[in-house]
Amino acid sequence: MCGIAGFFSRQAVAPSAAARMLDALRQRGPDAQHITGWNENFALNATEDTPHHNAMLHARLSIIDPRPISDQPMANDDGSIWICYNGEVYDWAGHAEELRAKGVEFRTRSDTEFVLRAYEAWGMDMLPRLRGMFAIVILDLRANKVVLVRDRMGLKPLLYSQIGDDFAYGSTVRSILPWLPADQRQFDADAIDAYLAHRYIPAPMTVMKSIRRLENAHYLTFDLATRKLAKTCYWQPQASTDDWRTTLDAAVNMRTVADRPLGLFLSSGIDSSLVASRLAATGHSGLQTFTAGFSGSVMDESPLAAEIARTLHFPNRVVPIGNRIADEIDRIVADLDEPFADPSCVPTWYLARETTKHVKVVLGGDGGDELFAGYKRIGKHLGKAWARNFSVGNKLPGNPGNSALTGRGFRKWMDEFNLEWSAAYSLRFSGMTPSQRVLLQPDRRPQRSIYWRMPQPGTKSPMQQLLEIDRLNYLPEYILRKGDLSTMAHGLELRAPLLDHHWVNAVTALPDAKRFAQPAKLLFDEAMPELRDLKLFERKKKGFNPPLTDWLQVDLRDRVDDLGRRLSEVTQGQIDAETADRLVRLYRRGEHHLAEQVLQLLLLEMSLNQLASIAQRP
Repeated sequence: MCGIAGFFSRQAVAPSAAARMLDALRQRGPDAQHITGWNENFALNATEDTPHHNAMLHARLSIIDPRPISDQPMANDDGSIWICYNGEVYDWAGHAEELRAKGVEFRTRSDTEFVLRAYEAWGMDMLPRLRGMFAIVILDLRANKVVLVRDRMGLKPLLYSQIGDDFAYGSTVRSILPWLPADQRQFDADAIDAYLAHRYIPAPMTVMKSIRRLENAHYLTFDLATRKLAKTCYWQPQASTDDWRTTLDAAVNMRTVADRPLGLFLSSGIDSSLVASRLAATGHSGLQTFTAGFSGSVMDESPLAAEIARTLHFPNRVVPIGNRIADEIDRIVADLDEPFADPSCVPTWYLARETTKHVKVVLGGDGGDELFAGYKRIGKHLGKAWARNFSVGNKLPGNPGNSALTGRGFRKWMDEFNLEWSAAYSLRFSGMTPSQRVLLQPDRRPQRSIYWRMPQPGTKSPMQQLLEIDRLNYLPEYILRKGDLSTMAHGLELRAPLLDHHWVNAVTALPDAKRFAQPAKLLFDEAMPELRDLKLFERKKKGFNPPLTDWLQVDLRDRVDDLGRRLSEVTQGQIDAETADRLVRLYRRGEHHLAEQVLQLLLLEMSLNQLASIAQRP
């Protein structure tokens, strides 16, 4: 688990720019940082202080084979293939033996070297052999190309930029930004509107015009001769005949392999409880578990989580999440890289900060809701599936009245009616409604109703359509981005066994009546008999809800004052100052349902100003 960056340029890049790129990744890889650079003819440069035309940068969090010999960038024996890699590949020993039988000699015990040797032997045919989470960059001097690969579900981020004939990549926007020419460091107005619509910026967009995000299950090839890019989708879920129970246990167990201490994020929810139960059943006794606690809140999951841990004989540590975030909010916004407004990022960040003091790897329960339709919004939207034949298209409102700023009433109904049924699914968990976005951007009318990647046309059922939308958008770019950024901010590796692609394929094969039982995920009851007395399936889903009222009305109150002016300035007038301030006033006068929208605007202003400050550096 690491941070990666690099570039391949016609012109030499100053060592100071490469150093700033690496410095932006340091927290993702606190154990070792390296730069390997080449001149224009790919002759290795003698020192890191030499201007590079081409370079690969790596910041390492050492989990498997922590010896320096496993540091990156890593090369094959003759230096014709180099790898820069972030993630973990599991269950590769059998494939390694296949390579050894062909005479390949391994110098390390690392999965990095396995990926390198696998590519050397099989090229892109290695992909079916990779099981896990990964963002891989390979420099292949034999074929004169660079290949970028992002894992199937999108657990690991991978971004890139092409400016003319020059190309760069990185784990984050901030790791690429120092490489960009000064005249290419503008914000993308469409991306800001996408953020207003979705609370995050969906792939392939980023907040910067010149930086793109590689979509999950895709690889990108940059031809070093022609300087052309080509993108390929290499995977989609396919129903398999694998037994779901056996596949689940395999997915969980292979993710316990580590040379550093291992723990588990445990809430009172079904998904993390399932992972905990299977860990206990397969002999992982004494595993440390970590739970976020919201003392005094009806949403506090820590008492039940502690009971689950006791039942399974796991020690449990509750991490109190307080109401004060003012002292850390600037760091949190920076760690989120670009505008991102899931309020649960904050408790996840605090949970990870404490957890990393005790372990360096944690398992989590991400993925269960997206695979088994566990969100209430899915049932609500399916209840309007009849509207698929009656919606009027994807129209943005013409001139919504000022009352539309509340996001309620007739105007909200019209916003939904104006959208095609699958697009209207976005309103179940959106940031701003279409009417609110139009009012906030009066001089720059939004160009699109939504910015999602949509499923390919076909015969998918309404349920399948919604789950596919989540797989392409909400899961990789919201849920998994939150997990990656919040944990890697503290040098903590998060693993998600419920997103193992073999397990996903096994789940895809289940009959709908079994997969989508009521209550949701009832199938899991078969896999955790030790917890039946706790009646988890009869309990109301609590979520991971932070104290927004205390944040906005007390701790961050001063930051919300005069928010409209600051937003208008940093967006060069795209956000209307008076409209933003009016929304804040509505919230303070009692429209408390606007809390998330106010937080969304505040986080946008803070993130953009941080990025603008970085962009102004030479």
